[in-house]
Amino acid sequence: MSATQIERRGPVAVVRLVNPPVNGLGSAVRSGLEAAFNQLLPDDSVAGIVITGDGRMFSAGADIREFGRTPPPGVPNLPELIDWLEESSKPVVAAIHGVAAGGGLELALGCHYRIVAPKTRLGLPEVTLGILPGAGGTQRLPRVAGVEAALELIVSGRLVSEREALKLGIVDQVAEGDVVAAAVAKAAELAATGTPPRRSSERDEGLAAARADPGLFDRFRRSMAKRARGMNAPYACVRCIEAAVRLPFAEGRHFEHQEFRKLVGAVEAQAMRHAFFAEREVAKIPDLPDSTPTRPIAAAGVIGCGTMGGGIAMVFANAGIPVTVVESDAGALDAGLEKIRANYQATVDKGRLAQDAMDERMALIAGATGFDAVADADIVVEAVFEEMPVKKQVFGILDRTCRPGAILATNTSTLDVDEIAAATGRPESVIGTHFFSPANVMRLLEVVRGAKSSPETVATAMALSKTLGKIGVLVGVCDGFVGNRMLHQYLREAAFLVEEGALPQDVDRVIYDFGFPMGPFAMSDLAGNDIGWRIRKAKMAERPAGTGSGDERYSGTISDRLCERGRFGQKTGAGWYRYEDGRTPLPDPEVESLIVETSKALGIGRRPVSDREILERCLYPLVNEGARILDEGIALRSSDIDMVWIHGYGFPRYRGGPMFWADTVGLDAIAAAMRGFQAVHGDWMAPAPLLEKLVAEGKGFEDF
Repeated sequence: MSATQIERRGPVAVVRLVNPPVNGLGSAVRSGLEAAFNQLLPDDSVAGIVITGDGRMFSAGADIREFGRTPPPGVPNLPELIDWLEESSKPVVAAIHGVAAGGGLELALGCHYRIVAPKTRLGLPEVTLGILPGAGGTQRLPRVAGVEAALELIVSGRLVSEREALKLGIVDQVAEGDVVAAAVAKAAELAATGTPPRRSSERDEGLAAARADPGLFDRFRRSMAKRARGMNAPYACVRCIEAAVRLPFAEGRHFEHQEFRKLVGAVEAQAMRHAFFAEREVAKIPDLPDSTPTRPIAAAGVIGCGTMGGGIAMVFANAGIPVTVVESDAGALDAGLEKIRANYQATVDKGRLAQDAMDERMALIAGATGFDAVADADIVVEAVFEEMPVKKQVFGILDRTCRPGAILATNTSTLDVDEIAAATGRPESVIGTHFFSPANVMRLLEVVRGAKSSPETVATAMALSKTLGKIGVLVGVCDGFVGNRMLHQYLREAAFLVEEGALPQDVDRVIYDFGFPMGPFAMSDLAGNDIGWRIRKAKMAERPAGTGSGDERYSGTISDRLCERGRFGQKTGAGWYRYEDGRTPLPDPEVESLIVETSKALGIGRRPVSDREILERCLYPLVNEGARILDEGIALRSSDIDMVWIHGYGFPRYRGGPMFWADTVGLDAIAAAMRGFQAVHGDWMAPAPLLEKLVAEGKGFEDF
C-alpha cells in the first residue's frame, strides 16, 4: 500500500499521508509526496492541492529511527521537499487534525494556507530529542508567528492548541466542520480568484519587532539558562532563530542545516532518542502477552492520608477515578484532606488548574476512618509507615475486608513485597506500587512483581500506571528494588567523600553541574534526613557484622549525628545546610566542624578530593549496582533502569540515564575505576560480574 494517496475533488487534489499510527515522514512517505507532486503540479486539470493525514492525525513528524542515517538513494530529504512544495504556483492548503508536530508542522508551514480542526495540537518539539527543527521550522515559524513566540515554542518544545495557534498566526482558520472539505473549498477559492501563493519564506512582518530590539536574544538566553542547563540544542535553536532575523531565508536555512547536522549525531541527541524509545519499550513485558487480561479499575482505596497517601489519592482523582482515603482517626483524616485541598488550591492560584477542575477532583476523593469503606474498591494502595509489622497488619485486614478480585498494592519503597503478600490469603493479587514523592508530581511508578503476583495483576498494574499518567517500570523484589537500591550506593559514597575531605557543598556542586536538579545532600535535606536514619538503624540491627557492604562504616556517618541533633533538613530549618528562608541551602560552619570532628573520631585523615573523584565515586558505584540488578533479573532491561533514574531521581535526560551514560563513558573505564576503588576502600566496590563480562566481550549495557 502506498504511503500517500491522491483523491480528486473537482479541480482540487487531496494528497493524504498514510503511514500509521502517526503518519511519520519517513522515506516511504517522502517518496510518495515527491511522486504526488510530480503528478499533480504539471496537471492542468488540478487547480489546487490539499495535504492532509490519514487516521487520527496530520503528522507527528520525522521518523526518529532514521535520524543520523543516510536516506536510500533517490529519496528526497524533507527540507528540499518542503521548499519545492512551497514554490508551487498552485495554491497548497494544509488540512490539519489531531497532531501536527515537528516535521509535520514544518510541512504545514510550507503550505500556502493552513486550516485546522478543533482539538488539534501543534508544535516543534525537536529540542526534546536533542535536536532542532531541521526542515525550515526555525526560519518559517518566526516569520508567521513572530520571533518571541517562535523562541518560546521552539526552545520549550511545547505543543499549542488550535486556538492558540490561530491567535499566533501559525494557522489561518479553525474549521467548524470537516477540515478536509474546508481546505478543499479554500484551495478552490484561491485558485478561482487567482490569489498569488502566500509563501512563509517570503513573509517578513514577524521579524520586524526583533530587528528593532537588538537585545532580545541575549535577554532570552538569560531567561532560559536554568531550564537549558547542560544542553546544546536549546541554544542552537536560538542561534537559528537569530539567523532568521539577520539573514535571507536561503542563507538562514543553510545555517539551520549546519546546526542540525552538529546536533543529530551528538551524544546529547543519542541520549534523548534513547530515552524517547525507552519510555515506550518499558511497557513491553516479554513474559506478559498483549492478550493478558486486565481488571477494570473503576474505584480505588488508599490506606493512609499522610504525604504519600494524600498524593496517591490525588493521582487517582486526577485520572478521574473515585478514591476513598482511610485514616486511623478523624483528626488525621481531616488534616490529610485539608492538605490535599491546599495542594490543589496552590495549583489553581498559579493558574495551572481551573477552579471547577479542582472542585471535580476534590469531589472524587472521600475520607473514612474504617477499612469497610474500601471493601468494594477495585484496587487498594497501602501507604502507611515503612515498617513491616504495620504493613503486614494492614494487609491482613485488607484481605478480610476487600472483595475477591481486588488488587492489594503496597507503596513500600524498600520492604519485601513477598513477605507482605504472605500476610494475605491471596498473594496472587498483591503487588508493589512504589510511587515517588510527591506522588502527584513525580512520573515514575515502580511496579514490583512478587513471586506469586499473577499475570493479570501485573498487567493491570502496568495498564493502570499509564491511566494515571505515570511511567510504570516493572521490577523484581529485593531490598530497595531498582531505584533505592542504587541510590544507597550513591548516598553512601557521597557520605564517605565528606568524611575523607570533601564538604557537602563540594559534592552537591559537582552533581548539580553534571545535570541533576540537586546534589545528594540538598536532596537528603529536602526529603528528610530522619527517613534514611530510621531505615539504617533498623537494617543494621538485623544485619550481622562483617558483611563487607561498607554499611558498618556507613552506620556511623555524619548524617546520623546530624539527626541525633534534630537536624532533619528543610522541615527543621537545618540539616546538612541551614535554611534561613526555609528553602535555600546555606553552608553551615557547625556542620563543617562536625564533619572534621567525625573524621578525626573515625581515624580518617582528611585530604583534598577532586571534582573528578567526586563524580566517579558517586556515579560509578551506582552504575555498578545497576549491573548487579540486571544480572539478577530485578530489572528487565538497562533502559528500564534509565527510566527509573530519569523519572524518579532527576538523572539528566540529555545523558540518557545511568546505564546509557555508562556506555558513553566506556565500561572498561568504569570497571578499571571500580577495581581501583576496591583496592583502596574494600570489596563492596568490586566490579559487578556482569560489568566485567561485558568489558571482556567488548559490549555495552545496551547489548545485554
